Amino acid sequence: MILSIASGKGGTGKTTVAVNLALSLEGSCSVQFLDCDVEEPNAHFFLKPLIHQSQPVFLPVPEIVEEKCTYCGKCAEVCAYNAIAVLKDTVLVFPELCHGCGGCSLLCPEQAIKEKGKRIGVMEFGAANDLQFIHGKLDIGQAMSPPLIREVKNHMNRERTIIIDAPPGTSCPVIESVKGSDVSLLVTEPTPFGLNDLRLAVETLRELKIPFGIILNRADIGDKQVQDYCLKENIPVLMTIPTDRNIAVAYSEGKTIIETQPAYKQKFLELFKKVQKLKK
Repeated sequence: MILSIASGKGGTGKTTVAVNLALSLEGSCSVQFLDCDVEEPNAHFFLKPLIHQSQPVFLPVPEIVEEKCTYCGKCAEVCAYNAIAVLKDTVLVFPELCHGCGGCSLLCPEQAIKEKGKRIGVMEFGAANDLQFIHGKLDIGQAMSPPLIREVKNHMNRERTIIIDAPPGTSCPVIESVKGSDVSLLVTEPTPFGLNDLRLAVETLRELKIPFGIILNRADIGDKQVQDYCLKENIPVLMTIPTDRNIAVAYSEGKTIIETQPAYKQKFLELFKKVQKLKK
């Protein structure tokens, strides 16, 4: 199973759910954890994996071979991201806009485009006991994280239960992270902001046709609008986590819920059983 943990809104406890679920499953099934929040990965603070390999990730960007180029403009025509501009006697390439799709070099009639690697980040591979761990770290100043997320997901071990910690929001990095998931969990909180962003996340997953359920964190704050919305939309609330100072303190110290409150392990195991029933 590929299970992604998303949120819509940031700060709802997405990583908390992901790491505690992964650690709860340890011993009952083999787990691979992918931290796809590559702009600010933090799951390693809690899983504490031993990193044994680091691998830089490069994005292929076009480089014009001037002596072959006839300035026909085909490359600029096929570029959906306006990363190439063809003038009368020169071609301008904007690497910051390039998505590395390779369309320009593939369709150039004169084969006047070659690709060079532009480093965008690094992947790190590790393990915490039997748990396999991979995360990406986007280099400072890089604007696009989806290519790095794609590279992290290329190393999925299909023989294991895969848990993906997705970035917050509903933009391209989130879609790249959850795409292909068997089930997704949306972590939210009972506040107006939580409800607003939950609606966006629900619309996104429905568009992607991914089964999903809700985790309601800090469930005893705010109001009942999230519960009412889930009831109206027939969305299952699979788990509620109350406001607990002890959980917050443990989090600030890099400790998991099940480490400080072992009774929660059974609750996360029950959550996983509910998740399995959602899988098509």
